Amino acid sequence: MARCAARGGRASVPDVPKPTLVPAPACPTPHPEGVSNDEFRDAMSRLAAGVCLITANEPPLSAGGGRGEDVGMTATAFMSVSLEPPLVLVSVREGSRMDDLLAEQPLWAVSVLADSQVQVASRFAMKNRISDRLLFEDVPYVRGAVSGAPLLTGALATLECRTQSRVEAGDHTLVIGHVLTATQPSPDTPPLTYFRGRYRHLTP
Repeated sequence: MARCAARGGRASVPDVPKPTLVPAPACPTPHPEGVSNDEFRDAMSRLAAGVCLITANEPPLSAGGGRGEDVGMTATAFMSVSLEPPLVLVSVREGSRMDDLLAEQPLWAVSVLADSQVQVASRFAMKNRISDRLLFEDVPYVRGAVSGAPLLTGALATLECRTQSRVEAGDHTLVIGHVLTATQPSPDTPPLTYFRGRYRHLTP
């Protein structure tokens, strides 16, 4: 396999015989520390992750304007942080609608998705998607008593959280939440997982 050529060069070839020179394969542009975006992404895709739906309710713009707008986001970068106190962490893209909302709305919720909820995961992960109001239209859920956010019916577990801190980390924001409530609507259902860029189902 040809090596990546130096800038403006070509792949090295043996002196004898002289084959026709061909352009070297393009090299991914590394960060100053040496790893490229593609290399980092490919390595992290080998880390299997659970899939969650992060939800929050955006308050109405004016008093008496109703309940407001529900917002949802599929997440695989979610983890527990502490038992005492109970803390969790979710990573959201900086400047996304969820990031902007959670900067103002301290209460949010997490639904840990079951393997039967892959369509929900795909729907809320779409780019240039339709309005969140339509996305929630035929998704069964109950409204959290503390957060007011949707909690999916049939999820493995649901959590309601209050933001304790926000940490800027590169192109994402790490939101650490204090868990206020925890339920298990369908605790024995197989989980939905994400591995190598695809949703996966665990086999017994």
